[in-house]
Amino acid sequence: MQQARAWRASHNALPPPGGGDTLGRWRHLANLGARDLCLAKVLEAHHDAEAILQELQAPPLTAGQLAAVWAAEGPAATLAFDARSSTLSGTKPWCSGAGWVDTALVTVRTDGKCRLYRADLRGARIHCDVQDWQATGMERIPSATAHLDQVPAVEVGTADAYLQRPGFWHGGAGIAACWYGAATALAEPLRCSAKAAEPGVVAGLLGQVDMTLSACAALLRELAARIDADPTRAHMTDVVRVRSVVERGCVQTLDLVARALGPGPMCMDPAHARRWSDLTVFIRQSHADRDWQQLGMDCHREGQGWTL
Repeated sequence: MQQARAWRASHNALPPPGGGDTLGRWRHLANLGARDLCLAKVLEAHHDAEAILQELQAPPLTAGQLAAVWAAEGPAATLAFDARSSTLSGTKPWCSGAGWVDTALVTVRTDGKCRLYRADLRGARIHCDVQDWQATGMERIPSATAHLDQVPAVEVGTADAYLQRPGFWHGGAGIAACWYGAATALAEPLRCSAKAAEPGVVAGLLGQVDMTLSACAALLRELAARIDADPTRAHMTDVVRVRSVVERGCVQTLDLVARALGPGPMCMDPAHARRWSDLTVFIRQSHADRDWQQLGMDCHREGQGWTL
């Protein structure tokens, strides 16, 4: 995606998560989400790859490289590393940007452990089943199943280090910042609607959007401060809470804006329609009800009530 390369070339590197300006990092990701969720998906993954390499004390990306992180698991993942040839071969599902990026951080399950490899995709033998990507939302970023054939790779970190580092969770909250940014852009036509200036249904719906997005922003700011104050902690429960609240906030914003403005913007405004479809798909990167179950169990285990 040339747009992603151009954006990266014209912007400075992002502050690392937990480095003292996590909120600044997330504000940048939110701005990307508001601008274009497909662009945000590519660049969020690239910035995540930069942070992972730094946290695992691996060599950084070289100038001009565009990177991805492919960590989806499941029955379709058959990828294996051949130590003799230092190559990866097999199948990996949900590989966003497989046809565009120069390098990818790829997880491989071996003997019950998660190992991370840095694959050099320039000139590599890799085939993607893009014809299976039927999504109307996020259609410009196919997350295809990739088939790798002896792709050169080196291991990054030790076994399970990718999952055990605190940044694994910090990065998950960065995804929520992208969702939040897209939701604010989606709500902007409602905020600017002349009908919202007078008492009525539209003003009431905008008020609900304001309550929803303001709560999301407050939690993101609070979590960013907590991570910067104690970057060696994963803050897992806080991250799950933020991701869940922002995901719900996006769903509510999609509904409230549609009820206020009707089908017109979804059908007549190409930018709004694209953002609508993209956000609907992108927020499904959440774990939905499984995250709520985890949050509930954490809440019960910690044994603490709600206080100011």
